[in-house]
Amino acid sequence: MVKAFDKWLLPWLRQSLRSSNAPVTDVMLAVCDHFEPFHRSDKDGAMRRMKAWQDSLPGITAAAVDHDGGGPRHTFFYPIEQYDPDVIQSLTSLCQRTRNEVEIHLHHDNDTAENLIRVLDQGKADLRRHGLLGASPLGGAAFGFIHGNWALDDSDPQGKGCGVRGELAILKKAGCYADLTMPSAPHRTQAPMVNQLYYSQSSLEGCSHHRGVCASAIGSTSKNLRDRDDWLLLVQGPLGLDWRRRKWGLFPRIENADITSANPPTSQRAAGWINAGISVTGAEGWRFVKLHTHGGPERNHAALIGGARRKFHQELGELASRSGFRLHYVSAREMVNILHAAEDGKGGGDAGLWRDYLYSPPPCLQKNDA
Repeated sequence: MVKAFDKWLLPWLRQSLRSSNAPVTDVMLAVCDHFEPFHRSDKDGAMRRMKAWQDSLPGITAAAVDHDGGGPRHTFFYPIEQYDPDVIQSLTSLCQRTRNEVEIHLHHDNDTAENLIRVLDQGKADLRRHGLLGASPLGGAAFGFIHGNWALDDSDPQGKGCGVRGELAILKKAGCYADLTMPSAPHRTQAPMVNQLYYSQSSLEGCSHHRGVCASAIGSTSKNLRDRDDWLLLVQGPLGLDWRRRKWGLFPRIENADITSANPPTSQRAAGWINAGISVTGAEGWRFVKLHTHGGPERNHAALIGGARRKFHQELGELASRSGFRLHYVSAREMVNILHAAEDGKGGGDAGLWRDYLYSPPPCLQKNDA
């Protein structure tokens, strides 16, 4: 597989040299799952996978608590082109039991802008019927987005997995509050911006997210950009080199915040994710750690709904206690809300106060509170 080092290694080195020495006061941890229960499976297999999650995830979320008294969060980015009412209803039930949320994932190829708009509208309607997706301050459906096959804004150099340029503006106008696709390394679609929270202006040239303006608490630029239809927020997960897991005992492997059974979450990895320094400029004490995984197929269940994850959350709580930071388990929506609060000058206190700052929870969770 192409490692894409030429795209991201030098930007990573430059960004590492500029990393902030600000003390870490709050860590927001979100697990963003490219959740595909139909991956190489039929309906019966998808429902068996849902049962495995129904049986195991509640125990994971009850086994640890964060600074706010809540358990670990898991955001399911469901591929809307694979909508099935039974699977989605099972997922809705699971979210109600565990206080988790569903966002939008999409695989498409050789697509058109007109069809993408139609598919997004249909996907939102499908999920909203089940009480899923949060709402914007104006009341419309709001969603986080992960692009299938990593090819956001037609960014695959082989021309695969998208076909739509100007995709960021289409997403923003449809109600997307942020894209959370990156990092994709070692895949060839990896963007040259790394370990950043930033806004990109949509362009018909494609690859719009390869450049952007960093989210900042200084001045009014961030607020102005987040209100514009042609700029979209990009939330990246940690990317770097892992010298502890060397190939052939010599070369570092890529640390891309992917959770797999072959590379499960650990407190050592967590320390590296935090040290990546992903934050809003001017509020560097709040660190944002977005992990990703593929939780549908059974191959990753051990790391996500098994003992490895229970152990990780225990160790992470101990790391937070030793290091003196407030740990917040967040959904993708809550992470973005806290990010916007940081932009608006709220970054000097407890980040957990701002989970619902702009985008409100999905109806299925609001009903659960009633």
